[in-house]
Amino acid sequence: MEILVDTHTLIWWLEKNIRLSKRALALLASPTTNVLVSAAVGWELAIKANAGKFHSLTLINEFARLIDREGFAALPISLDHAIHAGLLPLHHRDPFDRILIAQAQLLNVSILSADAVLDRYGVRRVW
Repeated sequence: MEILVDTHTLIWWLEKNIRLSKRALALLASPTTNVLVSAAVGWELAIKANAGKFHSLTLINEFARLIDREGFAALPISLDHAIHAGLLPLHHRDPFDRILIAQAQLLNVSILSADAVLDRYGVRRVW
């Protein structure tokens, strides 16, 4: 299975947070799951850290290494992803989530997220 992780999902995984669902834990731990981490996740975390809303500079500074350590794959944002995100209906105004939705739609992959608003876009959300 191939999944795209939402920002909160990745943070909860790295922090071993109990808010992760059992299914999310199983998918992220499975060697048969190809976990994609969008560049939008790193971008969002860096902006939040710069604004004082996220306090783990270690995570920001070591982001690529941590993703690699977990066996996850970095997913760049393409021009097609950006245009598709901009043309989505405005059910969700968060630009980072809109990029994730666009990537999931264009790549035909599921999103691992607790955010039920994503369902309004017809993406396969797993939680």
